[in-house]
Amino acid sequence: MSAVNPIPPGMHSLTPHLTCTNAAAAIDFYKKVFGAQELGRSLVPGGKIIHAALQIGDSRMFANDAFPEHGSAAPTPGSRSPVTIHLQVPNVDEVFQRAVAAGAKVTMPVMDMFWGDRYGKFEDGFGHEWSVATHIKDVSPAEMEAAMKAMFSGNGKQSHDAPPAKEKIAPQKAPAKAGAKKKK
Repeated sequence: MSAVNPIPPGMHSLTPHLTCTNAAAAIDFYKKVFGAQELGRSLVPGGKIIHAALQIGDSRMFANDAFPEHGSAAPTPGSRSPVTIHLQVPNVDEVFQRAVAAGAKVTMPVMDMFWGDRYGKFEDGFGHEWSVATHIKDVSPAEMEAAMKAMFSGNGKQSHDAPPAKEKIAPQKAPAKAGAKKKK
């Protein structure tokens, strides 16, 4: 008898599982914005999604409709979720533009950050907050510490004016889909 793999092929140790008030619309949003591929969808009588699996780049996520009668609640859009789902992408500006065009609410505009990423955040319209980033510069721990202190100097509040990069690096012209593998 062969041993069962405790982590099935295609899965990683950590997989986001999002509950939404309208999972079908959320899945359409993730397809449009992130280039998500739907791997499967299970419906209960009445048509609500009890489970859907999506592939974004090299990672999977799950989505389902809220079932409050069973203790499964969705966040309220506009209420600022305490959880942020992060995606590294080849071109943060393109992904961000698609998100805004699809109805996302900008919670932090895209900008060059002290840790070496071009980074921004938005709420997807289903109550989930996303951060997206493209790595544009390798930064040493000492450089990162100094830039972080400069960004948060003053009254303890963050000034979103990131220190200027030593060299301007144009966003990569890689495939626009989130998490797409780069060609070598």
